[in-house]
Amino acid sequence: MTVPMEYDNKIAFSKGLRHGIPIALGYFAVAFTLGIVARKAGVTALQSLIVSATNSASAGEYVGFTLIGKNAAYLELAVMTLVANARYILLSCALSQKFSDKMSMIHRFLIGFFVTDEIFGISVAFPGKLNPFYTYGAVAVSIPAWSIGTYIGVVMGNILPQRAVSALGVGLYGMFLAIIIPPSKKNKLIASLVITAMLFSYISSRLPLLAAISDGTRIIIITVLISATAAILFPVKNENKEDV
Repeated sequence: MTVPMEYDNKIAFSKGLRHGIPIALGYFAVAFTLGIVARKAGVTALQSLIVSATNSASAGEYVGFTLIGKNAAYLELAVMTLVANARYILLSCALSQKFSDKMSMIHRFLIGFFVTDEIFGISVAFPGKLNPFYTYGAVAVSIPAWSIGTYIGVVMGNILPQRAVSALGVGLYGMFLAIIIPPSKKNKLIASLVITAMLFSYISSRLPLLAAISDGTRIIIITVLISATAAILFPVKNENKEDV
C-alpha cells in the first residue's frame, strides 16, 4: 500500500521537529549572549529580533553587531558579513545533492535560506533523498528559539547590572573557541592558520599604518589573505575522487 505524500510530509515534519529541539536549546543559549553584544552596539530588542529572524548565522550577526557598534561603513558591513557567511554557500551546494530531481525550486530556495551548520548536519543525515518538510520541522523550532534568544538577550542586557552584562558577553567568545579548538586539535594546519590569524590581527593593530584602518576592514584583509594563501599552498584533496 502506498503511503500518501501528505502523510509522508507530516511524518517528516514531526521527526524534524523532534530533532530540532536540542538545536533550539543550544541556539537560545548562544543567541542570548549574542543579544548582549547587540545591546552593547546600540541595537534595540526589536531590531535584534528582526536581524536574527532573517539572518540565522552567529558569526555573521556577531560581525554585523560589532561593526554597527563601531559605526562602520555600509560597504564594510556588507563585505564582512559576506565573508563570515560564505561557508553557507558551500553547505547549500553540498546539501543540494540530497534533493530529488522533482523537488520544486521554492523548496530549494527555502532550505537554502534556512541552512545553518546544525540544520545542514541533520538534513544531510536524512536517509535517502531529503524530504524538505523534515528540514522545515527543525527550522520551525530552532529559528524562533534563535530569534527570541537574541531578543531576550537585549532586554536582559538593559536590566542586568553592568558586571553581569560584561560576564555574559564573554559567553559568545566561548562559542567561537568551541568551534575552532576541535578541528585545530585534529589538524595541525588548521591550528597553525588560527594562530597565524591571531598573530596577524595583533600585529596589524599595533602597526601605525594598519592601525589607522578600521577593525572591520583589517579583519576582511587578514581573512582574505590567509584563507587565499592557505587554499593555494594547501589545497584540500578530494578523497572520494574516482580514478579516471
